[in-house]
Amino acid sequence: QVQLVESGGGLVQAGGSLRLSCVASGSIFRVNTMAWYRQAPGKQRDLVADITRLGNTNYADSVKGRFTISRDNAKNTVFLQMNSLKPEDTAVYYCNADGLLGIFAETFTSWGQGTQVTVSS
Repeated sequence: QVQLVESGGGLVQAGGSLRLSCVASGSIFRVNTMAWYRQAPGKQRDLVADITRLGNTNYADSVKGRFTISRDNAKNTVFLQMNSLKPEDTAVYYCNADGLLGIFAETFTSWGQGTQVTVSS
């Protein structure tokens, strides 16, 4: 089993910044892609950004130039630096990771419990 624990959400005014963190723990052999998704009330869960183990990144158009995803492979941790936040960024942000488990290298995909980000206007 792999557990993902997010932190760093909160309430911020428009134009402000927040930094989210997510740590993966458990019987991990290797974490491959790590990602951040978000889900606003009444909407589907959408990809915000992802990053491969080699550091290749991908962003949703709505956050390009404002958000930066990064990771620390040694600590199985992914970060999301969010700048110039807008009210429409308000959502529950979820961490996602996939990779290989244990000594038999079984594949896994896991989700965190989510962290609330609220941007006031």
